[in-house]
Amino acid sequence: MIYFDNSATTMIKPPSVAAAVAHAIDNFGNAGRSFHDAVTRANREIFNTRTAISKLIGHDNPLDVAFTSSATESLNMVISGLISSSDTVVTTIAEHNSVLRPLYLSGCKINYLECDDTGQIQLNSAEKLLTLPTKYLICTHGSNVTGNVTNAAALYKICRERGITMILDISQTFGSVPISIDMADIFCFTGHKGLFGPMGTGGIIVKGKHDFKITKTGGSGVNSFDELQSTDRPEIFEVGTLNAHGIYGLQKGVEFINEQGIEQIHAKEMCLTRMFYDGIKGLNNVQTYGDFSAEIRLPIVSFNIAELSSSEVAECLWTEYAVACRAGTHCAPLLHKHLGTYDRGMVRFSFSCFNTEDEIQQGIAAVRKIAEGM
Repeated sequence: MIYFDNSATTMIKPPSVAAAVAHAIDNFGNAGRSFHDAVTRANREIFNTRTAISKLIGHDNPLDVAFTSSATESLNMVISGLISSSDTVVTTIAEHNSVLRPLYLSGCKINYLECDDTGQIQLNSAEKLLTLPTKYLICTHGSNVTGNVTNAAALYKICRERGITMILDISQTFGSVPISIDMADIFCFTGHKGLFGPMGTGGIIVKGKHDFKITKTGGSGVNSFDELQSTDRPEIFEVGTLNAHGIYGLQKGVEFINEQGIEQIHAKEMCLTRMFYDGIKGLNNVQTYGDFSAEIRLPIVSFNIAELSSSEVAECLWTEYAVACRAGTHCAPLLHKHLGTYDRGMVRFSFSCFNTEDEIQQGIAAVRKIAEGM
């Protein structure tokens, strides 16, 4: 199998990740629930994972990192914990449904930053939209459809000047491109993509003071006689038993990135991405999507072939060439409507530093053969 579906999950991970999960299963107790050695081991490694993530994003307080089951849970908890029906929120048409659906459910007023023909978010409308009564900006840092990366620093500068809270979805970018704590107020991430962690891991990074409502409640192992869940961080987000097994695996994925250097990882991924893009961009019957002139982008190339649906192409790639990729609308309906691919979606190849140049050449050859067959 040639695995080009890394934006869905990085299936090929550093060996230390699986080893850590196996070790945790045999050695970790329920974190925060007692004082014996098995619990102490779990507590220690969960804190060490907070520290590794803080280091990766350049933050100095590990307790500002809370763990959840996924970016979807993170975004739902942040949006429902902060945003009410009386609020005005700015987002973008490039968003994943993990942002859009919680916003719709909140009943808030939504204004959208538009995109150009390549799917790049148009920042020139931000000055107009990011005005009172807007309280929040929530946007993706990197599109899982086009691979375009948002200029988060520019948006955050406007937000800081106007007292607007910025929430950044870093599901696709964390671990793949450099991210700074100075890019937003709140970050929502997943563990199983660029961070090389296990599925079922994710989190929230919050800096500064924010008045979150309680959106998930139950046992936390402490203050059991209190009627209401603690609103302290990270406890407000960490209700129930933490996935200590997965979190320890996530730690090893993050440590791999910190050791290798995110710039080096990104450089390799983009070398492979450019090689694939250059190999298919001039083919007859092939249309690519995204801005490949940008200085920084994700290791994603999305395309269509002639009038075939993306599902037909992806099925052929798998059955005839053993190439694993993603077809469809990638849970980003507004962007597909904008790009005119709502009816058939796109074929998405997404690369990892564990892919090889030989795999890229095989991928190019497979796309060429399908296109020539048209």
